[in-house]
Amino acid sequence: MSRLFFGLEIPTGIKQRLLGVIAPVSGAKWQSPEQLHITLLFLGDVEQGRTASLCDAVRDIPVEAFELEVTGLGCFGQPRSPRNLWAGVQPPEPVAALHGALKTRMAGLGIAPESRPFRPHITLARFKKQRGSVEALLEDHRDSVFGQFAVSEILLLESNQGPSGSVYSVVERFPLADPP
Repeated sequence: MSRLFFGLEIPTGIKQRLLGVIAPVSGAKWQSPEQLHITLLFLGDVEQGRTASLCDAVRDIPVEAFELEVTGLGCFGQPRSPRNLWAGVQPPEPVAALHGALKTRMAGLGIAPESRPFRPHITLARFKKQRGSVEALLEDHRDSVFGQFAVSEILLLESNQGPSGSVYSVVERFPLADPP
């Protein structure tokens, strides 16, 4: 079994600017540069023999390349006791369209994705116990722009637990269509 998900890569310069928000917050487990990405669709544990059919289903996905801007911070949970701290992306519509197309293709293969509502974001920190407040970080970075980049491909990634958290490796890359 492989723990798989579809995602988008973040350019190194944007990752460095995102890591600049790291601050001492109780309970925060900050992500490393290698862990920063945008999850498009989490698949979970998938049998090794199914990877080829997943890849075949995504190769001709009818979505054009687009531009994204990484801007502002938000959190899941209450700012005084968050579950996750994240950076947002604008506009969210092309990412949501890509998510929807992937979800439809995976459903056609009998893979039921997560039922949580999709909100495109880049996770910066996760919180387990003793959650400290991120209110000041949210206020300080409400209007921060971390950079803009072209999204020209999606990735199928494998997630493995390592001593410092999840380690992601690229299984395959899928180019998006060129805009007209």
